[in-house]
Amino acid sequence: MTGAGARTYDYVIVGGGSAGCALASRLSEDAERRVLLLEAGPADRSPYIHLPVCYYKTTKGPLTWGFELAAQQQQEGITPAYAQARVLGGGSSINAQVYIRGSAEDYDGWVDMGCPGWSYREVLPYFKRSEANERLAGAYHGTDGPLGVSDQRHTHPLSRVFVQACQEYGMPYNADFNGAGQSGCGLYQVTNRNGRRCSAAVGYLGRARGRENLTVRTGALVHRIVLKNGRAAGVEYIENGRLIEVNADAQVIVTAGAINSPKLLMLSGIGPAVQLASHGINVKVDLPGVGQNLHDHLDVFLMYNLKGITSYDAYRKPHRQLWAGIQYAAFRNGPVSATVVEGGAFWATSKRLFAPDLQFHFLAGTGIEAVTDGHCSGNGCTLNAYFLHPRSRGSVTLKSADPRTAPNIDPNFLAERYDLDRTVASLEIGQEIMAQPAIAKYIADRFMPGPEVTTRSGYEAYVRREARSGYHPVGTCKMGLDEMAVVDPQLRVHGVDGLMVADSSIMPRLVSGNTNAPSIMIGERASDFLRGNRIETRKGQAA
Repeated sequence: MTGAGARTYDYVIVGGGSAGCALASRLSEDAERRVLLLEAGPADRSPYIHLPVCYYKTTKGPLTWGFELAAQQQQEGITPAYAQARVLGGGSSINAQVYIRGSAEDYDGWVDMGCPGWSYREVLPYFKRSEANERLAGAYHGTDGPLGVSDQRHTHPLSRVFVQACQEYGMPYNADFNGAGQSGCGLYQVTNRNGRRCSAAVGYLGRARGRENLTVRTGALVHRIVLKNGRAAGVEYIENGRLIEVNADAQVIVTAGAINSPKLLMLSGIGPAVQLASHGINVKVDLPGVGQNLHDHLDVFLMYNLKGITSYDAYRKPHRQLWAGIQYAAFRNGPVSATVVEGGAFWATSKRLFAPDLQFHFLAGTGIEAVTDGHCSGNGCTLNAYFLHPRSRGSVTLKSADPRTAPNIDPNFLAERYDLDRTVASLEIGQEIMAQPAIAKYIADRFMPGPEVTTRSGYEAYVRREARSGYHPVGTCKMGLDEMAVVDPQLRVHGVDGLMVADSSIMPRLVSGNTNAPSIMIGERASDFLRGNRIETRKGQAA
């Protein structure tokens, strides 16, 4: 047990991902508070992390947990790999760097679901506080925060052609997906600074590492949260083969992500009583919602062979890679400074909707973002399509009481027919965009799905066979006040004192877009809950 001989901190943060890095940095601003940040993975030293174009090299291998999904019953029983970061910075160290917050309606919807204090007006100041935007400022953007956000230094000409095609389809141009409205087409901003990735580890810990009151431990796998008399008293973790115990005087905060946060709670005796008992775990708090409500974006893609223009696929050739490397080393621009995910769009499947329910990523290359091995002529492009508001719900459950064993991860994709219909609609709209004159002149043929797929039933079969996760899991420690809620609107775990969860797992419903920026916002918000700070909103009311 954690006891008098263990080292003591005020705050122990479990998980050095997007939210955890932000939280550790903010809490350690108070020099009187001792902060420990524990990360199971290594430090973010791999050069692939920091070169924007190389993110696809990080989504498999030692910087991830190596998870696989449970067999997806609506997808021919496939068990695809599930890329979740295991490195300092978390997903912000291996993602495609796209900076998207979601729509205002997402956060206002959280309030309607029983989460007061999380409206868009109330969370916007935290997005702004986190951000150092190179181009945008004003009512919607910050310019002096830790997280570098910028336009991409290199944009492939075909990405601009894609935006033109979206406009021909009928979409308005949108120069800021994180501003007054999300709908429309444009070029994504990314979490880059000076042509390099700006992860939460770089942005937040880079500022904080010199503080004597902040300790960061990598290679530290937390086995359990120690509970005493209904309170989180500390944690036990393994580092270099040794079991280490630490005390938390003020708070244990779990920021391990939507897969590992519920896993750790369950290993600690907090979760569905029947499931815990089946693994021989002593039930401390019966919280049936732990691990439930898992949902994620489903990514499906259209791939095309090109003519009359050369895509990023050309840089698979060694001599082109050499030239791109020289260009980057000398000027910090060129293809190495590109994330490849350049063109974007948000659109609605119905005019009755108040906000977009589809997102598109355009890549002037093949087989990268989808974590597939693209097979084309060697000169192609990809359009990824996401239905943003899935109704299907799955779960994270334990396989065993061994902390080293991966949990069962079942997002239960396409369990609701509604999700399949909207995903097919995303493909149909995507195909219409790619048939517009601006871009059609560069298309030789479509090879995924093959040109023979033209009917709705054909698209349905393609979705069931080829669609994969967008790696945006949320909801497994959901915030709220109902019987399935795990944390309250101040992120405190129901039934346990001194314990919080502050990451994407607390989202009661998935946001409209990538989840890195919202996770950082959650970390920022948690720090103010703990420090008692309040940010003034534009209407002069405290958030």
